[in-house]
Amino acid sequence: METIHRIRGPLAAAAAALLLLTGCGAGSSDSSTDSRADSAERSGDFPAPAEGDTGYQDEDQRREPARDHLSTFALDVDTASYGYARRALADGNTPDPSTIRPEEFVNSFSQDYERPDGNGFSVTVDGARTGEDWSLLRVGLATRTAPRTGERPPAALTFVIDISGSMAEPGRLDLAKESLGTMTDRLRDDDSVALVTFSGEAETVLPMTRLGDRRGRVHDAIDGLEPTDSTNLGAGVETGYATAVEGLREGATNRVVLVSDALANTGDTDADTILERVEGARRDHGITLFGVGVGSDYGDALMERLADKGDGHTTYVSDDGDAEKVFCEELPRHIDLTARDAKAQVAFDPRTVEEFRLVGYDNRRVSDDDFRDDSVDGGEVGPGHTVTALYAVRTRPGAEGHLATATVRWLDPATRTPHETSGRLETDAVHEDLTSASARFQVAATAAYFADALRGGGGEGDFAPLPDAPSLTELGKTARTLARRTEDPEVGRLADTIGLARRDGDF
Repeated sequence: METIHRIRGPLAAAAAALLLLTGCGAGSSDSSTDSRADSAERSGDFPAPAEGDTGYQDEDQRREPARDHLSTFALDVDTASYGYARRALADGNTPDPSTIRPEEFVNSFSQDYERPDGNGFSVTVDGARTGEDWSLLRVGLATRTAPRTGERPPAALTFVIDISGSMAEPGRLDLAKESLGTMTDRLRDDDSVALVTFSGEAETVLPMTRLGDRRGRVHDAIDGLEPTDSTNLGAGVETGYATAVEGLREGATNRVVLVSDALANTGDTDADTILERVEGARRDHGITLFGVGVGSDYGDALMERLADKGDGHTTYVSDDGDAEKVFCEELPRHIDLTARDAKAQVAFDPRTVEEFRLVGYDNRRVSDDDFRDDSVDGGEVGPGHTVTALYAVRTRPGAEGHLATATVRWLDPATRTPHETSGRLETDAVHEDLTSASARFQVAATAAYFADALRGGGGEGDFAPLPDAPSLTELGKTARTLARRTEDPEVGRLADTIGLARRDGDF
């Protein structure tokens, strides 16, 4: 169930609203783990508190617990929830609300954030009023531009392919084979590929093989994949990691890529149990997991849990276009890492904001006290990525000044050295309405409102509706207009998908 944070005390209400409104044009600054921005301290802002700090600036504010004005979550670049919902609607079905994760809808679309020059993140915060009392705040994080293929480290990829009987359905194993074949031709000569299959049992079909002049050997292994019987996903993951460790390459990015409908029915079927057996490979060798979901019947919860516990990401493939994008565009971006265990914390100013609500990230929430505890798992992010978090924020009437400070903390992938950078929000930077915000801000808002409708935000259930939420008809019109403005085919697909939802049911 979603949490609405009400900032108590005479200063509380104003803080939440101001934070959201300040987002437009907020800057960012880098800092070490032991320092806080001097300017923030001088102005009385509320940055993420340093270790042992309450986060308050005077005795009156100490009456309220620090957690009342803080929101902390692990970064997430997954997109599987949106892809699977789109597939369900295209098939004439209503998506299960439990599979709808709004942050994955939002993060499925390109954003317009400034990129940092080196490793780490830029922080962009902007906002727009959605009604008399409420605003949407966008916290945008971006990594450096993805390098060209020749500039990244070599890759050692272990593909773990589900060949169970359910994968015989068109759009599953056939799509995976075609995509893997195309990707093999596009990888570099100094990249390596291994292939593991699983059904009732798991088998290493191809040990780690440097491509070079051996691409024919890889194509032969892919072409020989045929569906068989049951789904022992646990055995597949365990054998996949063992194969990855055996073929481990120093100086390369070592990753397990799981391609499955995640409908486990034999052996271990629990993500925690499966990954406990490969903990050493994850911890000692830094091998991460990239999950690719397929099929109209899809074990969304299991795949998401595997990716979260495996320090990786998930996406979903439903057709040739998706497959081309995932295997030939997204996967190369996932090969390299710029940040490990990345977390974000937004500190809302109690003087200007009354209450706030993080949209989505329900499975990625982190205790506020654990923000600077680097033993607590965060998210893994590579070059070329953006991460967006939206907040619904209610400000105190007439509030002016500082709204919020957004801080991201991450570990250097090679040295595990922690770093932080922050961005500030001010009320005078908030747009008067959504239509005056940037097109990409409006795309993010449209995706979030759409997800909110699909999981029941517009009616009864665990999720209260977002304030000032438009109808599906209005969302569809907005998405169509934004598709023309951005000339982005993905936004056009969003408009089409909203149209399918209007056809299939009244949300």
